[in-house]
Amino acid sequence: MAMKPKSDYSIQTVSNALRMLESFYKADELGVSELSRRLRLHKNNVFRLLATLEEHGYIEQSPETERYRLGTRCLELSQSFVRGHSLLRRAHPVLNELALKSGETAHLGVLRDQEVVHLDGVQPDRMLLTGLRVGDRLPVNCTALGKVLMSCSGEAVREDLVATMVPGACFSARTEKTIVEIEKLAEEFERVARQGLALDIEECETGMCCAAAPVFDASGQLVGALSISGPASRLTLDALQSESGRWVMSAAEQLSLELGHRPES
Repeated sequence: MAMKPKSDYSIQTVSNALRMLESFYKADELGVSELSRRLRLHKNNVFRLLATLEEHGYIEQSPETERYRLGTRCLELSQSFVRGHSLLRRAHPVLNELALKSGETAHLGVLRDQEVVHLDGVQPDRMLLTGLRVGDRLPVNCTALGKVLMSCSGEAVREDLVATMVPGACFSARTEKTIVEIEKLAEEFERVARQGLALDIEECETGMCCAAAPVFDASGQLVGALSISGPASRLTLDALQSESGRWVMSAAEQLSLELGHRPES
């Protein structure tokens, strides 16, 4: 007997509650009317969801604005995630060392739904730096982390990305240097897969450059990537292709070894 897809067991009320929590991803506070519009739910349903989540500490109401925001229970869960996630535990000291050595902002990223999610980041003690992006999602086509995660995840993952694109469609351009054509991006992925290093030369943000390298676990599976990012005036193409790029690759190799990865000789 064929098994039903997991979506057949989905509970709509639970899905709506999770969608509500996700609505606060880029909003500090939201009112009932705005949540109703975003979720396309009647205000009565929104009230009931808010009341339930507030009762359990996942949502709280601001006494000043009477709008709603995430509750402390969300923070508690995030701390539990960090404690139970060996990649994050092992990565943070490596990020510290990479930021100190390179003098640039260092990040750990993973691939989720064809986007880069920044799980952790460290900044060195320096005046001019790129900002931390912990918790942010960015496209895979214009970030060094995205390129290396797609390139080293295997051909099937790259084919899925192409399959989701409408024929003739392009990615949105964030700068004039963003790669938007899927054919050119496929060529870039192949190059990155060969080299084990991805670069972003002002493709995501004008004036910012990045380098990223893959991290593997004991089974040889890609589990994330490390990067450094900084002003284009310091992280020039020559720097990224030499010393700065080597620092990133060395840090990624160190973290991979700590996770039990043993590269083939």
